[in-house]
Amino acid sequence: GMLYLQFALPNVGPAPVISIDPDPERIERGQYLANHVMVCIDCHSTRDWTKFSGPIIPGTEGKGGELFDQNMGFPGAYYSVNLTSTNLGKWTDGEIFRAITTGVSKDGHALFNIMPYHNFGQCDEEDIFSIIAYIRSLEPIDHETPLSSSDFPINLLINNIPRKANLQPKPNTADAVAYGKYLATAASCYDCHTNQEKGQFIGEPYAGGMRFIWPNGSVTQSLNITPHASGIGSWTETQFVQRFKAFADSNYVTPPIGPGDFQTPMPWEMYAGMEEEDLKAIFAYLKTIEPVDNTVQNFIPSGE
Repeated sequence: GMLYLQFALPNVGPAPVISIDPDPERIERGQYLANHVMVCIDCHSTRDWTKFSGPIIPGTEGKGGELFDQNMGFPGAYYSVNLTSTNLGKWTDGEIFRAITTGVSKDGHALFNIMPYHNFGQCDEEDIFSIIAYIRSLEPIDHETPLSSSDFPINLLINNIPRKANLQPKPNTADAVAYGKYLATAASCYDCHTNQEKGQFIGEPYAGGMRFIWPNGSVTQSLNITPHASGIGSWTETQFVQRFKAFADSNYVTPPIGPGDFQTPMPWEMYAGMEEEDLKAIFAYLKTIEPVDNTVQNFIPSGE
């Protein structure tokens, strides 16, 4: 069994042979998805954690190198890779497509599912093509990232995580609930707003409770976003949209973070760029999911 896990998996098939035309429309769609919905650029850039919500440091877009390790509750040390041409220039479009949608790298090794490829693999093929076209347009940054590694037993089990993609057509935007579900999946709302440990979901869907541990020992817990009173049950559509759009306001200035101040990994300034109609669709979908009674303390200062 161990030999099977080590040498026969992951088994998602070869990378498809595709060549994506990087036309302006695709690049524009990919820029929107990668920065404001699927937020690929969030993890594959350098974030300034001296400021609230860790905004991206200009000029680092796509350079990779962000570390997600045991101190943050992960079963290993995982580095985001360089998405610019200095790294992905060696990859085919099909190899990038396979990595995004199934979690298998260029050389066939499994990627840990901190990158939510299980969600991206449910997106519309054309949206993935657009992401790739946009990534190809990024300014090259010469930055070599360290190799990721998993602790035992994840180093053996990781090969069992990748799955073949289950690509779905993007729903008609007129069906707000279906389209909202599509966007919430692409944005991986479930992954952060469902409690998990070491990559395994252990909580009720969207009920919050996932812990993000900061270097000073303080903890941020994701909030309940189900339509229960302890979640967003009393929220209006306007309140939901404005919660995001406040970070896109021209008067908004990102505040610095001092010792003991509330901090969050939620990339508010990136999601703030989402179109209002898309935010409304996500809200419409969240209102249809099972309400869960779960009051979450959003922030626990160090020492408490």
